[in-house]
Amino acid sequence: MIASTRIPDADSAAALRDQVIAWRRHLHRHPELSFNEEQTAQFVHDTLAGFGGLMISRPTATSVMARLETGRVGPVLAMRADMDALAITEETNLPFASVNRGVMHACGHDGHTAMLLGAVSRLLSIRDTLKGEIRFIFQHAEEISPGGADEMVQRGVMDGVDRIIGAHLWASLEVGKVGLVEGAAMAAPDTFWLTVRGKGGHAAMPQQTVDPIAIGAQVVTNLHQVISRGVDPLDSAVLSVTQFHAGTTHNVIPEVAELNGTVRTFDPALRTSLPQVMERVIKGVTEAHGATYEFTYERGYRPVINDVVVTREMKEVVDAACGPDVAVTLRPTMGGEDFSAFLQKAPGSFYFIGAGNAEHGIVHPHHHPRFDIDERALETGVLIFVEAARRFNGAE
Repeated sequence: MIASTRIPDADSAAALRDQVIAWRRHLHRHPELSFNEEQTAQFVHDTLAGFGGLMISRPTATSVMARLETGRVGPVLAMRADMDALAITEETNLPFASVNRGVMHACGHDGHTAMLLGAVSRLLSIRDTLKGEIRFIFQHAEEISPGGADEMVQRGVMDGVDRIIGAHLWASLEVGKVGLVEGAAMAAPDTFWLTVRGKGGHAAMPQQTVDPIAIGAQVVTNLHQVISRGVDPLDSAVLSVTQFHAGTTHNVIPEVAELNGTVRTFDPALRTSLPQVMERVIKGVTEAHGATYEFTYERGYRPVINDVVVTREMKEVVDAACGPDVAVTLRPTMGGEDFSAFLQKAPGSFYFIGAGNAEHGIVHPHHHPRFDIDERALETGVLIFVEAARRFNGAE
């Protein structure tokens, strides 16, 4: 366990650590899907109300915001945790595994919420050492576009905020490490749908058909070349076809093939141009074989672009809270996150808390039915949130 010199005595540190773990396990046992976090939000609200000394509001039906106002002039620092779970049937066999069949905290949001609750508890106990305002954002619906962050921003949670930070427990990073990324950290996750319409018929007489499966397969191959041959190798981009549905039996060529996939980018110009290039390729392949198509492209979250200054300050925060050998520099990931919506309103940094532990079998990736975290990571998260408040809002 990473020790903290910031918590005054071992008993209080242990008590808070145990409480954060208990909160995480309760939330893990009772997961709720995006936009349906009624019980989760109520649990967070009631826990915050039990602390006392906070201004608590409900920006949306399934989100919560709390404000710690110190009464002293100073900046406004926002901290964010997401609360929603995924439509996955849990296979961990943990004693606190999900009781909601088909719903699971398979991305660590239960830990994010517990860490921020722990930080609130600790910061309330040292509020006399702080200035300005600390704003705690418990966000709904990170997992499903259009996401909850934009909705909360529209409800004013970022009004007056000077900077914002957020953390993600990270399975591919070993526990005891914290990953920081300056600049582009997470990609814009866009989604596309494609329907190829041909002419069905008997599989023994393909010459009488326009085979949407064969045409769709060519579309997939050519779409992959959009990235490998149409994008500068120094620009990061991913195009993945993740679904291909066609046909119902072995001896019938169907009328329709339906494809679905994702495009991930950082660069705004590339993000704008890729759908046009994709449709040109789709149009060319389908027309060449006498088929028609329907193509829909939906823009997802913006890319997460960390503020360089704030991220470098967070390196100092991690050093102070956890020790000089904890912070590591990570490469950007093509995963997406709607934390980007908050970064449109104030500079900030989104960082990654190591939660993997191969020795204990905690190796499964995010969104896996056996996903788990090393719960020692929770204390790391609390310590960083608390130290960030001390650094950015410490009273002189």
